[in-house]
Amino acid sequence: MDGAARMDGDAPLLLEACDQGVLRLTLNRPAQRNALSIGLMSALGKALDRAAADKECRVIIIAGAGSAFCAGHDLRELRALDNDRRREAYQRIFAQCSALMLQIMRLPKPVIAEVHGTATAAGCQLVATCDLAVAAADARFATPGVDIGLFCSTPMVALTRAVGRKPAMEMLLTGELIDAATARAIGLVNRVVPASELATATLALARQIAAKSALTLAIGKEAFYRQAEMGLAEAYSYAAEVMTRNMLTRDAAEGIDAFLEKRPPEWRDA
Repeated sequence: MDGAARMDGDAPLLLEACDQGVLRLTLNRPAQRNALSIGLMSALGKALDRAAADKECRVIIIAGAGSAFCAGHDLRELRALDNDRRREAYQRIFAQCSALMLQIMRLPKPVIAEVHGTATAAGCQLVATCDLAVAAADARFATPGVDIGLFCSTPMVALTRAVGRKPAMEMLLTGELIDAATARAIGLVNRVVPASELATATLALARQIAAKSALTLAIGKEAFYRQAEMGLAEAYSYAAEVMTRNMLTRDAAEGIDAFLEKRPPEWRDA
C-alpha cells in the first residue's frame, strides 16, 4: 500500500508506506506544521478506511513531516470561511474531526502516534486518541486554545480520557506546553526516547504488536474502549462474554497449545 494521498498543488497531503504489516502514515503539510485542514483530515480518513480492509496491514503509525507532529486545526482555513455560512462550516469541520478520532478508536487495528516537535490543540487530541504514543524526548504538548479565545473543547474529550482530570484541566486552562517526560508521567504517551531513535523505537513497538494475532488484537481493542464506558458490573459481564468468544477462536486454541508445547504459535487470524 505504498503511495501518497493527492492534494492541493503537487504536494501530497499524506504519505503512505507499508512494510512487513506496518503502515506508516505521515501528515505532510510541514510548512503549516501539519495542521489538520479539511483535505488532510479527508486523506487520513480514507487511508484508515483502506487500512481497515487491508489484511496485509496489521498496525498503523501516524507521524508528521517537518519540524512538528501536528499543530491542530488550520486556523487560516477556519478564518477564511464564508462569513454568511460560517456556523454550518464550523459544524462540518469539527464534526469531521470528531468522526476521524472515532474512526481511529474503532479501527480494528492498533494505531501508534510517533510524536516529534510539538503536538498542540487537535494535534494533542490526535496523540491522546491513538491507542499508543511514542514521543521524542524533546517533544512538547499543549491545548492552547484558551490563549486565542477558543477553548480546546473537542481536544478535551480525548485528553480527559487519556490522562487524569487535574492534569487535563491544567493543560486546558493554562494552555502551557508540557514536555515529553511530563506527558509520559500523566499518561498522554507511553514511551519517551531520544529524538534520533524515535522512528526506530516506534517501528520496533509496531512490529512487536504486528507479530500477534490480528483477530485477537481486533477483539481486544474493541473491548477495551467499550468496557471503559461501562459501569463495573456491566464491564465484567461484557468482558466475560468477549473472553468466551475469544476462547472459541482458532488462534486462541493455537496460542494455548503453542504455549503448552513450548513452540511459537502460527496465527491464522481466525
